[in-house]
Amino acid sequence: MHDHGHTAPVEAPVGDGASSVIDAWRDRLGYQPLLLGAVALLASGALAVGARLTTGPIAEAEANDLRTSLNEVLPAGLADNDFLNDTVTLDRDGTPLTVYRARGGGTVKAAMFKTSSYGYSSDIQVLMAVDAGGTLLGVRVLKHAETPGLGDKIEAGKSTWIHGFDGRSLDNPAPARWAVKKDGGEFDQLTGATITPRAVVKAVKEGLLFFESHKQQMLGDAS
Repeated sequence: MHDHGHTAPVEAPVGDGASSVIDAWRDRLGYQPLLLGAVALLASGALAVGARLTTGPIAEAEANDLRTSLNEVLPAGLADNDFLNDTVTLDRDGTPLTVYRARGGGTVKAAMFKTSSYGYSSDIQVLMAVDAGGTLLGVRVLKHAETPGLGDKIEAGKSTWIHGFDGRSLDNPAPARWAVKKDGGEFDQLTGATITPRAVVKAVKEGLLFFESHKQQMLGDAS
């Protein structure tokens, strides 16, 4: 016996209607760009928070390092002020130069500032302190990338060479003698490395010349 009036129903896949609606909404709203934008926003927010949390400690560490270096170029007990908050900014060849003032009893005793010159393989950054009479109180190399074992002897921790500037001025020696001995000057060169100390001598001499021409601005009430 045959069943002529009925056919088996075709079952539609479950969820096809819902899926098509979701797909349509995704296309309409730009689902993927929105998702990527949200992820980028969260990532940038996290980076901003991280930067905010680390900027403070980094700045504080840099300030402490600078304060330590400033103390190293001054004789003990010469000053009683906070150098980092007693400054004046001058223009040096189109570049701002921060001058730190060392005061004792309210009187400016010395000016401290950075100077630099190119050595064998790097720009050598030097910090120097000059008293009101134009005499060097101390010099330290802050940053360089000279050859280890040779050029790095300009560092106070590697040799006593840098202390050879203490007590020097543009009158001691005369400007023409502000050079290493190999160039007919007054200052020792380092064994196996002449270019590096030559650069430091040049930087310090130029720093003294700048001090001499800007003494009034650097020292203020001490001049």
